[in-house]
Amino acid sequence: MENDHNETLKKLFTRWSGEEGIEIIALPTAGSYRQYYRILGQSQTVVGVISPDKLENAAFLGFTKHFRENGLSVPEVYAVNEEENCYLLQDLGDLSLLQNLENGRKNGRPDAVTMQFYKDTIRELPRFQIVAAENLNYNLCYPAKEFDARSMRWDLNYFKYYFLRLLKIPFNEHLLENDFDRLILYLLKAGNTGFMYRDFQARNILLHESKPWFIDYQGGRRGPLHYDLASLLFQVKAALPYDFREEMLHWYLDCVSEYRKIDRKDFINHYYGFVLIRLLQVMGAYGFRGYFERRAHFLQSIPYAIENVRWWLDHIKLEIEIPELIKALNAIAVTEVRPNIDAAAGSLTITVSSFSYKKGPPPDYSGNGGGFVFDCRALPNPGRYEHFKQFTGRDASVIQFLEREPLVAKFLGNVYKLVDQSVLEYQKRGFTSLQVNFGCTGGQHRSVFCAEKLAKYLEEKYSVDISLYHTELDKHWL
Repeated sequence: MENDHNETLKKLFTRWSGEEGIEIIALPTAGSYRQYYRILGQSQTVVGVISPDKLENAAFLGFTKHFRENGLSVPEVYAVNEEENCYLLQDLGDLSLLQNLENGRKNGRPDAVTMQFYKDTIRELPRFQIVAAENLNYNLCYPAKEFDARSMRWDLNYFKYYFLRLLKIPFNEHLLENDFDRLILYLLKAGNTGFMYRDFQARNILLHESKPWFIDYQGGRRGPLHYDLASLLFQVKAALPYDFREEMLHWYLDCVSEYRKIDRKDFINHYYGFVLIRLLQVMGAYGFRGYFERRAHFLQSIPYAIENVRWWLDHIKLEIEIPELIKALNAIAVTEVRPNIDAAAGSLTITVSSFSYKKGPPPDYSGNGGGFVFDCRALPNPGRYEHFKQFTGRDASVIQFLEREPLVAKFLGNVYKLVDQSVLEYQKRGFTSLQVNFGCTGGQHRSVFCAEKLAKYLEEKYSVDISLYHTELDKHWL
């Protein structure tokens, strides 16, 4: 399937550019089923997208055309093959606002450059919501044309079934549904008065040519202005300081007031209701992606989400009574949630990760306290050579470089022996979780290569579940 995608995109690239694609590199995926690739030609570089959902593709392509006509910074669409469900986009690079935040954080706070990028981003938001909303073809919206009661119910049920039930948080379903009804009616009073981007968060904002560019708006619909701001400022992995979130809330109100008269007090009251429903939706998504799709990095975000819940409970009081929902949130807040991806299956799940020693190894949320940590920094480093700096340990050129090195083969041979011993013993004892981490300087070349090799080795040799996660690569697309 991967080779089929490569050939499809290469043909489209050649048809558009008139030159052959020299190399095609798979990019990390996030919570969707779209697949992204960087295609390198002799003089051109583009991003290729394969997406099986024709209606979602139509929404993205139609919105992109409309936004560009309104002067918004979204990628140019170079070529489309509707039959093969693929298209080529302007390559905006890999530096997201989220990555910039993580790289520039000092003592838990964004640096001055990152704060300015947030201000620039928020200044652009009303142009999507209000300016571009005029004459937008809402018939393109998929899966819903507006953020109505049904859409809210979907999000709330997502939270109920994929978070509360899976994590065994107690609740009275009848009373909880009553609270959902009250919350929905309250939020509907804010009105669906603009375009709702739906997934307006720092990982979907790329920093290109020293300004923010915007991607992943295909889920957009008519909706309230509040939701997108809540998505950005309460993005779980961003962990923004709460005083900065408050400052950015008032900055947004200043910006949106240039386009529309706003009742600030009423806006803020409803805003924190949308913060709540966004948090609930995100927790449901983490439960679904983590437990059902067995993607461990989503589970690793749950503690950050719970921290947002704690803050909300301590600081916010809505103008409605939702006692059963508050009770469930309080139960979440005081529980040390350690989601175990393999609890339901009862079989051994091996989480294989790569990381940068500059950031430290990823945490273990299985409750077992961690596992192997292998240091790859003594291995030959492709990152020292200019040619390899744009590539990763999943790319052919880096793989060939490392596979030629005897020291790498010897290192992996020793790793296999150690891990083999643990796998056999864990299976014998009925253990359900093992973590194996590989670290190198930047988390891009050697650790990624070794993690990929071990995952393939274990998958071919044992009847186990493998969860592969590259901390430095995957975070850019989460």
